[in-house]
Amino acid sequence: MQYKLTAIIEKEDNEFVSLCPELDIASQGHTVEEAKRNLEEALTLFFECASSEEIKENLSEEIYITPIEVAIG
Repeated sequence: MQYKLTAIIEKEDNEFVSLCPELDIASQGHTVEEAKRNLEEALTLFFECASSEEIKENLSEEIYITPIEVAIG
């Protein structure tokens, strides 16, 4: 089975943090590519170790990423 998931990667200090919001699993790396690879590894390990019930409980199928504007002052 294959899942199409989201990776959000942002720079924090001298590293990059990667997050999969569908499962709330995160990783990090020194580059964007490394952070993405490490997140893929963490997700693979989760799917290999988790029961089907645990996957169903944790997997959020409705994730919306959209820009927003906030007025200040």
